[in-house]
Amino acid sequence: RARERRARFVGKNGACNVAHKNIREQGRFLQDVFTTLVDLKWPHTLLIFTMSFLCSWLLFGMVWWLIAFAHGDLDHSTRPQREPAGGAAGAAFVPCVTSIHSFTSAFLFSIEVQVTIGFGGRMVTEECPAAILVLIVQNIVGLVINAIMLGCIFMKTSQAHRRAETLIFSKHAVIALREGRLCFMLRVGDLRKSMIISATIRMQVVKKTASLEGEVVPLNQIDIQMENPVGGNSIFLVSPLIIYHVIDKNSPLYDISPVNLHHHEDLEIIVILEGVVETTGITTQARTSYLADEILWGQRFVPIVAEEDGRYSVDYSKFGNTVKVPTPSCTARQLEEDRSIM
Repeated sequence: RARERRARFVGKNGACNVAHKNIREQGRFLQDVFTTLVDLKWPHTLLIFTMSFLCSWLLFGMVWWLIAFAHGDLDHSTRPQREPAGGAAGAAFVPCVTSIHSFTSAFLFSIEVQVTIGFGGRMVTEECPAAILVLIVQNIVGLVINAIMLGCIFMKTSQAHRRAETLIFSKHAVIALREGRLCFMLRVGDLRKSMIISATIRMQVVKKTASLEGEVVPLNQIDIQMENPVGGNSIFLVSPLIIYHVIDKNSPLYDISPVNLHHHEDLEIIVILEGVVETTGITTQARTSYLADEILWGQRFVPIVAEEDGRYSVDYSKFGNTVKVPTPSCTARQLEEDRSIM
């Protein structure tokens, strides 16, 4: 039977295709509760957001009801009649919290205390020091819950990977001659006008390897040097750029030829673009990968930047278009050893 296509280590959209199983120390996630909340899916986050407020309202609603029950505020028939300082009988009974007649009214008062919505019908009196203490504690707890939950929602809506959605890579990579040497090339672009500051790009080859001692590394990651028109790894991504890697004797692609570019080949090239978002100052990262059958031999990207009316125009409809160019069907090693192949 024909061998199935190699599983991706990194998807075309940048998602890592790795499943973490049999994690025994689950308590480590609880040591960083905030990051755990941010990493949760939106339905789970909204459920925790709702339940945290609802549970705190119910808890303190029960506390207010117990205070009223212990003080006798709920028993209208047995409320003691206090005498004033002058000795006159019939002084009005002073409850701990006014207008609490049941658990429902205690629950409503709990909501009013925590979210600072006061309708004027219920209030704490100076009759019970315990009620004043509970009022202070509930306000502090409410502020803590607000800070954690609102911070979590803010971080989820402003996550850096959202900016990476407008950083695009060409669907295919190509291998062709440039300056008389075989080069691995891809195109990267930014759809937004706001720039990525200090953008850097790097590339890795992921493949199964075995050491001289017989140790098998199923996902060996090998860094390879990328070149770009600006020089070095830093790029000025104001318009789409063609990033290339010269296939020389230090390259893992030194022995790659057109016959190796099929879906049976155990080869994946990962491209990682990192930079700082100009508008928010948050570091973002965009990733993609190319399997062997997504690398086109003997093709070159077509130009997409043209000067129109005194400014440069980018035609993104041709972003991934390629054209065939004369390229020897041999490895970079063979080309270096025998230049007559040119």
